[in-house]
Amino acid sequence: MFQVENHQKAARAVRAAFPNLEMRMVDWTNDLGHVIVQTSGNKDSGTYFAVDLAAGKADAIAYERLAILPDHVGPISKFDYVASDGMELDGVLTLPPGREASNLPVVILPHGGPHSHDNVEFDWWAQAFASRGYAVLQPNFRGSTNRDSGFRLAGYGEWGRKMQTDKSDGLAALAQAGIVDPERACIVGASYGGYAALAGVTLQQGIYRCAVAVAPVSDIADMYREDYRGSGSERTTKVALLEQLGPRESWNAVSPLRAAARADAPIMLIHGKDDVVVPYSHSLKMADKLKDAGKPYEMVTLDGEDHWLSLSGTRQLMLEQAVRFVEQHNPPD
Repeated sequence: MFQVENHQKAARAVRAAFPNLEMRMVDWTNDLGHVIVQTSGNKDSGTYFAVDLAAGKADAIAYERLAILPDHVGPISKFDYVASDGMELDGVLTLPPGREASNLPVVILPHGGPHSHDNVEFDWWAQAFASRGYAVLQPNFRGSTNRDSGFRLAGYGEWGRKMQTDKSDGLAALAQAGIVDPERACIVGASYGGYAALAGVTLQQGIYRCAVAVAPVSDIADMYREDYRGSGSERTTKVALLEQLGPRESWNAVSPLRAAARADAPIMLIHGKDDVVVPYSHSLKMADKLKDAGKPYEMVTLDGEDHWLSLSGTRQLMLEQAVRFVEQHNPPD
């Protein structure tokens, strides 16, 4: 017990040394006297520190992105807002470096999962858009994991419904605060975030100028069948999926594939051909539906790439294409 208390005290001391940054301890000695810490946040695009608790020292020993200087990092903060049904929400707001936070073009960038969350830290995707002049909101919509289990469970059955309006409610709150121009908004995301991007211009109307969907789920029924089969037809997986997705009879109504003809803004689809988490077929089928409906879209296939964009070359290609598409359909100036 004494050792545990000492370790907890040491861990608190390490965390206290970086009060304004997102940090994590990545390695340490048995007594926690020496710790390697990774940080990121405002003015910090990623730094590794060697912490010596006895000496009270924290020395920077490595930098993740040497080319990104402190002044190049767009300001990052928590943004609190209230959903249209009264639920209190928050998101991570990244602003363009060196620009006034007034009437800015905006990118809504929902996380994947959907059971995940974003922190006030350096995000390479958000910073890429901010460096071009966009405000970027990463909403922690209901179903995210930044609060208690009740908040996470509040997302069950809400794909394309309240989880979706939580994102556009964040856009409305930013506009009300005078930070962004709501007429100059795009939505961008990957995996579940890619689904949300597609939903933003098919299930929702008149909100976004464009959508970029990376490795998106386009059809809920297909996702259910793929995940269930992938589990070896485990009953527990079936029950969990049905709880999260809601009644089967409602799936078509919240599947962008089924609403492709309603798309009211250009869509870019980007997908790794070797994706086994969300199969490439989700984007291929969506592209076919958009083509049949005469809707504007682009399809970028990443040969040999997985769901996580593990190859640096294709990750860079994804970012270049996504930024180009947003700049084309929602110019920053």
